[in-house]
Amino acid sequence: GAFTMKIRYAAKTDPGMKRQQNEDYYDTVEEEKLFIVADGMGGHAKGEVASKLATETVKEFFKRTRDEEATWPYKMDRQLSYVENRLVCSIKLANWKVHESATKDPMCKGMGTTMVTCMISGDKSYFSHVGDSRGYRIRDGVIKQMTRDHSLLEDYKEAKPDMTEEEQKNFPHKNVITRALGMRESVQVDIRHDTLLPGDTIFLCCDGLTGMIDDQTIMKICLAAGEDLEKAVTDLVDQANKNGGVDNITVIVLKAYKDDEDVVTKK
Repeated sequence: GAFTMKIRYAAKTDPGMKRQQNEDYYDTVEEEKLFIVADGMGGHAKGEVASKLATETVKEFFKRTRDEEATWPYKMDRQLSYVENRLVCSIKLANWKVHESATKDPMCKGMGTTMVTCMISGDKSYFSHVGDSRGYRIRDGVIKQMTRDHSLLEDYKEAKPDMTEEEQKNFPHKNVITRALGMRESVQVDIRHDTLLPGDTIFLCCDGLTGMIDDQTIMKICLAAGEDLEKAVTDLVDQANKNGGVDNITVIVLKAYKDDEDVVTKK
C-alpha cells in the first residue's frame, strides 16, 4: 500500500566556466517535498530576475494554498488530480507574473525562464515543466528522462524519427526552446506522474548540465557517489565544467527511502 517516503536531497548551482552571471535559480519547499529548478534568459542579467521571480511565485502559491479556503487564480482541470492541479496552477501563475514584469518594466523586456519541478506526494512523484530543463529518474541502473524538452530539436525529431545522433548533435538550432515562462500571457504546462519506489534517485537540472554530460555518465556519477548526495551534485557540476561548462549549471538530486528505515541524513 501507500506509505510515506523519506526524501533526502542535495542541490548545487554554479555559473560555469564561460558566464559571468548565474541566471539559474533553484529552491525547495521541504514540507511539501517540492523541488524547483529554473533557467532564466534575457539580456542585462534579467534572466536571473525571471528565474527567481518564477520560483518564488510557485513557493508562495504552495504556502498560500495550504489553506483549503484559499482562492486559486485558475480553474481546476477536471482531468487532473488535486496535486497535479496545484502544480500546474502554480507554474501558470509564475508565467503570468514573469510576463507581467517583462511587459511593465522596459529593462525586463523579453525576459523568460524555463522551469522543472518535482513533487513527492504519497508514493508518487510528479514532474511538471516548461522549456528544456529536465527531470530524470534512476532505478535499478537505468536512467529515464521524465520530461520532454520543449525545443525545436524535439519537434524536429518528432517530424523526422530516423534522425541520427550525429544529425541531432549538429542540429543548428539546438538551444532554441519553443516554450518558456514569461513569453506570453498564458502557457501550457506539461505534467506526468510516476510511482516512487524506495531506492529511486530523481534529479532535476538545467540544460547547462545535460548539454555537457550525456545521460549514462550522469547516472554513473550519481551511482558512484552512493549515499553521499552532496558528492553527487558536486561531481556532476565539476564534470560539466571539465567538459567546457559553457552555461550555468544547476542540479538537485533526491533519493527516496521507506519511512521506517533508520536513515542517517548527512548533509
